[in-house]
Amino acid sequence: MNDRLVAFARFVWAFIVGDDWRVAVGVGSAIAATAALATTTIAAWWIIPLAVAILLASTLHRPRHPD
Repeated sequence: MNDRLVAFARFVWAFIVGDDWRVAVGVGSAIAATAALATTTIAAWWIIPLAVAILLASTLHRPRHPD
């Protein structure tokens, strides 16, 4: 049973994080920011599209300009 749990945890990690941990952290942060802002009277719909645009631009920019 423990082997199955480890295999499932590795699958989830590979599926969520994949090749770029920065994108996973960015998406998680955008979801958290949207959830936090949704509890106020300010509209929160714009955070996810903005985050996707920024994260997409950063992933396209990174291969041409390595760290």
